Amino acid sequence: MKKNRIFNAVVILGASVVVFVILAALQYIGVIDEYNGQLLTLSGIYIVVALSLNLITGFTGQLALGQAGFMSVGAYTTAIAIMKFHVPMLLAILIGGLVAAVFGIIIGFPTLRLRGDYLAIATLGFGEIIRVLMINLGSLTGGAAGLKGIPAFSETENFVLDAVIKFSWVYVFAVITIVIISNLINSSPGRAIISIREDEIAANSMGINIAYYKIFSFTLSAFLAGVGGGLYGIYMGYLNPTMFGFMPSMNIVVIVVLGGLGSITGTVVASVAFTYIQEWLRVFKDLRLVIFGLALILVMIFWPKGLLGNKELSISGFLRKLFKRENNPERTVSQQNGSREGK
Repeated sequence: MKKNRIFNAVVILGASVVVFVILAALQYIGVIDEYNGQLLTLSGIYIVVALSLNLITGFTGQLALGQAGFMSVGAYTTAIAIMKFHVPMLLAILIGGLVAAVFGIIIGFPTLRLRGDYLAIATLGFGEIIRVLMINLGSLTGGAAGLKGIPAFSETENFVLDAVIKFSWVYVFAVITIVIISNLINSSPGRAIISIREDEIAANSMGINIAYYKIFSFTLSAFLAGVGGGLYGIYMGYLNPTMFGFMPSMNIVVIVVLGGLGSITGTVVASVAFTYIQEWLRVFKDLRLVIFGLALILVMIFWPKGLLGNKELSISGFLRKLFKRENNPERTVSQQNGSREGK
């Protein structure tokens, strides 16, 4: 099992390097223009945050609607650490995630005893409380005006290189998030988390510590959302409490449901699709919400489990099958001959 997880991580990292080189090169030579490069970077941030929600909702089976609250904690903490305490950017992003994780523990203990709609309402209330706190802590957060002048990922005046550097930062964090979630789900704790989603009573009867794994997944989810919020704040260059209201939380839920609850691949695909569809529909102004809503209704009618359901596109699994076929060509031929004789 451990060897499989290591192999999966190596394959994901190898494929990620290849994809990164291709996308970065296309941006640098101008095939992907600055506008689409910005959308790719924003898609990467959505991947981090949406995977954090999928961990608690898709894999653990707990409906949470306050992910934007954890994003705001991570975003403001990161920005304050950089601007007021001159903390290095990487460390500031991790600190933002850790502070969001602390809030996750604080919120998780009392609320994870709730289920279904009650938990959703409680987490939604948490998001609104955080937003109000950000408005009222004016000396620290800038109040309703927010924080401006957050240092960018790079200070270069070359716009093309600047876009590539932004994309590189976000891409690395997105890949790390995918590796973390993938390895977790394929481990023993991951199986315990999934068993809670399938049947909480049965999991408890088998000796699984329900409370521990709920708190663990909720805290890790909050940490990743905080990291995504930190990346988002640096990417935007400013922060405002209205950026983390009800609609951003619902957008993240839409991405997870659209991609498929419990599907890492689906979440990645849906994050990219959602980012581009949102931009394409801006030409319709207010009608874009109606069009987007109708599109979601059609998806839920024809694909109720999302685009990929709970399926995964496994590169490592494909490579294993390919290597087995190459190492055992005679066995493959004999199997084909046997099937012909049977016919």
